[in-house]
This record gives sequence, structure tokens and C-alpha cells, in this order.
Amino acid sequence: MAIVSGSLPEPVNRRGRRRGLFLVAAHTAWLWLLLPAAAAVADGRVHPALPAASGLIVFVLLYLTLVAVPVAAVPVRPALHHAGLVLLALLGIGLATAYAAESDGWLTTLLYVCSAGAIGLTRPARAFAWAGGSVAAVLLIGAAHRLPAGDILPTALITALAGASAIAFLHFVRLVEELRRTQRELARTVVERERLRFAQDLHDLLGHTLSLIVVKAEVVRRLTVIDPQRAAAEAADIEGIGRTALTEVREAVTGYRGHDFSRELTNARTVLADVGIDVTVTENGHPLGAQADDTFRWVLREAVTNLLRHSQATRCAITVSTDTSRSELIISDNGVGGEPRPGTGLRGLTERLEQTGGTLQLGAAPGGGLQLTARIPADRTAAVTG
Repeated sequence: MAIVSGSLPEPVNRRGRRRGLFLVAAHTAWLWLLLPAAAAVADGRVHPALPAASGLIVFVLLYLTLVAVPVAAVPVRPALHHAGLVLLALLGIGLATAYAAESDGWLTTLLYVCSAGAIGLTRPARAFAWAGGSVAAVLLIGAAHRLPAGDILPTALITALAGASAIAFLHFVRLVEELRRTQRELARTVVERERLRFAQDLHDLLGHTLSLIVVKAEVVRRLTVIDPQRAAAEAADIEGIGRTALTEVREAVTGYRGHDFSRELTNARTVLADVGIDVTVTENGHPLGAQADDTFRWVLREAVTNLLRHSQATRCAITVSTDTSRSELIISDNGVGGEPRPGTGLRGLTERLEQTGGTLQLGAAPGGGLQLTARIPADRTAAVTG
């Protein structure tokens, strides 16, 4: 039975299209069911042989082309695709009607007609109707040629199973794609909501304070010449307001900056769990040193941000290990992977690690997805005490 990958009617990237074309190429292995018909043509058991051979070749090429449209997201107008399905059905029925009585294997052309329609028709009702029509054609053509029931019924059953399994699989694929879109939207919403909250907090904290500082600075400027003593008092007020604002900002930022790596790790677990990503944390060796604790906190934050925005992952593994030679943080996921493009965040992390004598590596994870590895040598990671 054929196993194919469906797609939703939305733009896909080049990598997805290449994967789809690979699946279509692999799909040709399922064409072995047409070997009896091809062998009959080659052995001269079908007459006339030339129309049968030509029709079979055209049928196979047309079938693979129609399967490639949904699987590899080939940009083809729906009307043209539907016309191709009708042509495939007519060709398959014609070959089965003309040659089913002369040799085995020709009824199986309708199995491929059924599969192509089940894959290519997006509406389930139309796909089931197409599959039912294909099964009925197998039974009618077989009965018209008075073929043995042992040949007709198995072919009809396989045709029905192929159509039903393709429809069910495509429905499952669409559900998975919908889930992934929902997960990406939820991750984007979480990031945007946090960004808006931070901006709102800063506005509430600094808007009135900065306006007050500007007003008092203007008063100081005017009083400097005519009343220096009062100007000094106003300047002292500005200093007090500034110190108060600085304290308030630090308290607000505390909600976004963890005091240490363990706090950031807890935040990462919570955020990733909220979007449906399962997190596994492994800690080995000694406690992190001060430099590693601070640096790894930034690495983890950037990794989680990229994970939410780009990975489409469902699992994430975080490993922290420290020994006498170095501290190491490894973050891997099972997402889409690909060649990472270093942005501002990754460049900033690389520079931060270089300042500590460490390194940052980003590449493919062993089980798919991406793996980020940060290392800091031991002489920069004295243990935290207290």
C-alpha cells in the first residue's frame, strides 16, 4: 500500500518541496503492482502491443505527476489538476477494459486511479466518492470480462483500502499542520505579550518621571543665574527623582532577568511547557561558576527565543555539566533544523562567550533539529559560594 505525504494549500519552502519530490521518487516503488501488465506486453500476450505499452507508460507518468502536485506542493491550478485526474481515470478504465481479459494485472490500474484521486481531492466527500467509483469500476469491468472472483474481489478490496488509507493519512497530516500553525501562533503571542508588558511597564515607570525631570531641568536652567540656591535645591530634587526611577526600573527588570541560571531554567521550562514543548533537563558535575552562571543564562534565553519562533519542535533537551576543565551547556530540539542564519542574538552570544574564553557552536542535533553548545573553560568558572 502506498504511503504518501499530503500538504495544505499554503506556500512551502524549498526544503519542503525537495522533500516532497523525494517522496514522489520513492513512491515509484509502489508501481510494482503494474509489473504483471508490463510483463504481459513484453511477452507478446497483449495485442496490439504498441497501444498497450504506450498507454501504460503514459498512465504511469501521468499518475506520478498528479501525485507530485499535492505531495510536493507543485504550483498547478486546481482546474488543471482535476482535468488530469479525469484523464487518468479515463486512461485507466480504457486500459482495464481493453486488456483485462487478455492478461493479469490490468485491473490494478484502477487502484492507482483511486489513490491519485484520494490524494489530490482536498474535500473528503469528493475523495470518498472518487474511491467508491474506482472500486465500482473494478467490479464492473471484472464482471464484464467474466474474470474469476478470486481476481476481482482482492483487487477491489485493495483499491478500497488504498483510497481509505490515503484519505485518513491526509486528514492526519492536515491536523498536524494545523497544530503546528497553532503552536507557532501561540509562541508568537507569548513573545509579543511579554514584549508589550515590558514596554507598558517601562512607560508607566518612566513616562511621568522623565517628564518631571525635564520640567525641573528647565527650572534649574532659568534659576541658575537669578537664584543659585533654589537652582541647587531643584537639582537635588532631580537627583532624587533619578535615583528613585533607577530603583523602580531595576525592580521591574527583575521580572524579566533571572538572578541566576537556575531561575532562567525554571522560566524556560514554564514558557516551553505553555506552548506544548516537552523539556528534559540533565545536570551533571559541580555547581556552575559565577561567570558560567551569568553567561549560560543569556545563552539559554536566546535559545528558548529561537526555539519558540522558528523550531516547530515538540521536545527540547537541556544538559548542563561542569568538571575540572570546563562548563558546558547543550540545548537540542527535534524541530525542523536547517542551516541556521546567525542573527543579532547569536552574534551577541558569540561575542559574550569569546569574552569569557568560551565557544558557541550551532549545528544539527543527532535526532534531527538543532543543537546549540556553549563551553567555558574552568579558569573562568570559579565556583559560586554562599
